[in-house]
Order: sequence, then C-alpha cells, then structure tokens
Amino acid sequence: MGKWKKLLVGLVTGFANGLFGSGGGTIVVPAMERFLGVEEHRAHATAIAIILPLSLLSLGIYLWKTGLFAVWQTALWASAGGLVGGIVGARLLSRVSGIWLHRIFGGFMIAAAVRLIL
Repeated sequence: MGKWKKLLVGLVTGFANGLFGSGGGTIVVPAMERFLGVEEHRAHATAIAIILPLSLLSLGIYLWKTGLFAVWQTALWASAGGLVGGIVGARLLSRVSGIWLHRIFGGFMIAAAVRLIL
C-alpha cells in the first residue's frame, strides 16, 4: 500500500504543478506529512527534490502543446534569485524547529490563499 500512496501523492502533485504552474510544494509537503508519515523537515527537503523535475516536465509539455514560450529573461533573473534563496532556505531548514517550520509554511499558505481569493 505504501508505494500506491506515494504514487498517488506524486500524481496529485504533478497534476497541480502542470495545471497551475506551481503548487508542487504546497501539496506535496502536507500530503507527505499526513498520508505518508514523513517528518516535516524531511518532507520539505523531499519537496525540493521533487519540484525541479516536475517543473521542467510541465514546461516541456506546455511548450510542446502550445508553442508559447516563457519570458526567458524574466525566468533567468527569477532563477538567479531562486538559487540564492534556495541556498539560504536550505541552510535555515536544519535550524528551524518543526513547529516553527509548520507555522511559517502555514503562514505562507494562508497568505497565498488570501491573495487568490481577493
């Protein structure tokens, strides 16, 4: 049953990432914690490993199906910032307690939800 749960979590995560252009981390982290019993720090670290392949695959399929291209200059600058932010965030991940990691992640989720609703 464990492999099927993992596959289902991946399927839902990939679907959200492909449909919305993001969402992998917002779905996969809580799903790994709740349904797969993964500790919060490990769930966040695993999500980091999952997001890049999902994003590249989604980008490839999107380009293939629509012929529309991303705004590459914007993508490159945002990627540079994301690289620096990813390094800092990964270093901080081991220093933040599980409860605070949960609270910070929840705060970002609430802020994103409010933004989407408004």
